[in-house]
Amino acid sequence: MKEQTFKITSADGVHARPATVLVQNAGKYESDINLHYKEKAVNLKSIMGIMSLGIPAGAEVKITAEGGDEDEAIEHLTTTMKNEGLGE
Repeated sequence: MKEQTFKITSADGVHARPATVLVQNAGKYESDINLHYKEKAVNLKSIMGIMSLGIPAGAEVKITAEGGDEDEAIEHLTTTMKNEGLGE
């Protein structure tokens, strides 16, 4: 399993538009990809799951990927987080 931790830098937190981009990118991989916030973990391929977390600015989140393409998935999603101005 691969994982990467991010601090949410977007003033709006994780809102619908960037969350949709994350879901679309996660959907390109076969690996199980989850977004962890506080004590909860949701499937990163589920927009409703992500929105249910209500992740605010300044939050610390972790993305995990497990499967045959986990390395590529984490690398791509890390780039997506930065490109969308979501986190670092």
